[in-house]
Amino acid sequence: MTITVIDAAALENLALGATVLGTGGGGDPYIGKLMAQEAIQRHGAVRLIDLADLPRTGLVLPVAMMGAPTVLVEKIPNGRELERVVRAVESHLGQPVVALMSAEAGGINSTIPVVAAAELRLPLLDADGMGRAFPEIPMCSMNLAGVSATPMAIVDEKGNLVLLETIDNQWTERLSRTATVAMGGSSIIALYPMTTDEVRRAVIPGTLRRAIEIGRAIRGSLAGGNPIDALLRVTGGAILFRGKVVDVLRRTEGGFVRGTATLEGLDADQGSVLRLEFQNENLVAIKDGTPVAMVPDLITVLDSETYTPITTEGIAYGQRVAVLGMPCAPIWRSARGLAVAGPRYFGYPFDYVPIEEAAQHALPARD
Repeated sequence: MTITVIDAAALENLALGATVLGTGGGGDPYIGKLMAQEAIQRHGAVRLIDLADLPRTGLVLPVAMMGAPTVLVEKIPNGRELERVVRAVESHLGQPVVALMSAEAGGINSTIPVVAAAELRLPLLDADGMGRAFPEIPMCSMNLAGVSATPMAIVDEKGNLVLLETIDNQWTERLSRTATVAMGGSSIIALYPMTTDEVRRAVIPGTLRRAIEIGRAIRGSLAGGNPIDALLRVTGGAILFRGKVVDVLRRTEGGFVRGTATLEGLDADQGSVLRLEFQNENLVAIKDGTPVAMVPDLITVLDSETYTPITTEGIAYGQRVAVLGMPCAPIWRSARGLAVAGPRYFGYPFDYVPIEEAAQHALPARD
């Protein structure tokens, strides 16, 4: 069945599935889901459209939250920011926004656009710029397609609004991150405004329906089945490790949450150690000294009992978890994609190895 609206039922699956795709980042899914539930209750279901449904003229505008996930948990929007950032970009460009979209797949950043679409009575495009979540603004398909991230509007819950025009998207990242830190570590943003012609060549289509499918697979199998098997079927992923969290080092700096989680193996992984390193999102998984998954492929941590994904701000000592690896969207395996989102960009001294090859090192020996 093709999903044409995001209502309360679809929202449950979207929030869960997008958090799987968010690889530990994208913001707290619970907060975003509550905001979207209220918006849908007040304004009605949101129409979900495809690229073919876009009108010939007008703007498509991604909206999101920016900042460290550890801050987003406590610094809640006041509810007026989304309309302000959308109207600021419209006014600056002198064109109407005809559809909204998600900048990335992630907990709150897949539901914040639902809130905006409901409040502004606009359709939501089934697409995003990453197919997952990444920590920096240039790490999206729009940047690879040569689209400018500005004009970009940034607003905080106090009412401050900044409109950026930058010379390139790296400067957009630097200046918007600085503004967000000054605003208290999180903000609401609208960026990468595109004409309907530009959006057709610049985005990754199908992300929201994919997230809904993932969420439905997990929730459906909880009633009678194996959620891990269902998840692997719909994502094409692999279980990298099963273990217990024995240490977490986490710090918030420069508008990011950075850190390392150390896991000791259980069951077939008994005797092994996995280290997860993250910058908002999980970046690399290193098992017994060998990288077994790395950006731009997806690394998601799941609670072993509830099968819900655990974000980087939520991972904690004592949790028993399964670590899932999934292949990224093909665009990230290109030379240009790896240049902005591969392991060497983040300072790791090794080249990208696709998870289909790297994960073989994670599989326990069999008799």
